[in-house]
Amino acid sequence: MKRYAVLAMIAASLLAVSTPAGAEAPPAGKVPGVQGEFIRNFDAADSKLLQLAEAIPAEKFSWRPAEGVRSVSEVLLHAAGSNYMFMNFVGTALPAGVDLKTFETSTVKKDEVIDLLKKSIAHVKTAAAAMSDADLDAQAKWFMGESPKREILFVMASHNHEHLGQLIAYARMNGITPPWSKKE
Repeated sequence: MKRYAVLAMIAASLLAVSTPAGAEAPPAGKVPGVQGEFIRNFDAADSKLLQLAEAIPAEKFSWRPAEGVRSVSEVLLHAAGSNYMFMNFVGTALPAGVDLKTFETSTVKKDEVIDLLKKSIAHVKTAAAAMSDADLDAQAKWFMGESPKREILFVMASHNHEHLGQLIAYARMNGITPPWSKKE
């Protein structure tokens, strides 16, 4: 837990440019280059995270498989908060009101969790689409040391795939079939 608090403080302290409030995310497949490749990879995980969030009943958002393990809402909010944290590492400011120290436990209400996840996804896609090739090649400091910004973006997409797998397991443990797995 202490590690996440340190990461949040580092992310919050970085100087960055902000994504305009209410900016719409570009549609998947409409952004060329590495930026588009990242957005498509990121979208593959996050669209399924959203589908699962919609499929899981509201009363299960506080469910956790064991004590000390993230609940359904905490997994979704962890993914959303991490979206902001990773984008902060590459130079995009946190939106007003986003506090990474409390974000993961800020709500268990299904509609609020889904709204926060959607906003973080739009934030990532909008900011990534606006990055130039030179931006992607630029080095940035983060908890893994210093890396090209494009590597940080792809680690973020991988991170969301990891938590998608976690949420699939949670759903299956509760008798919920992921929507994309249902036979027609």
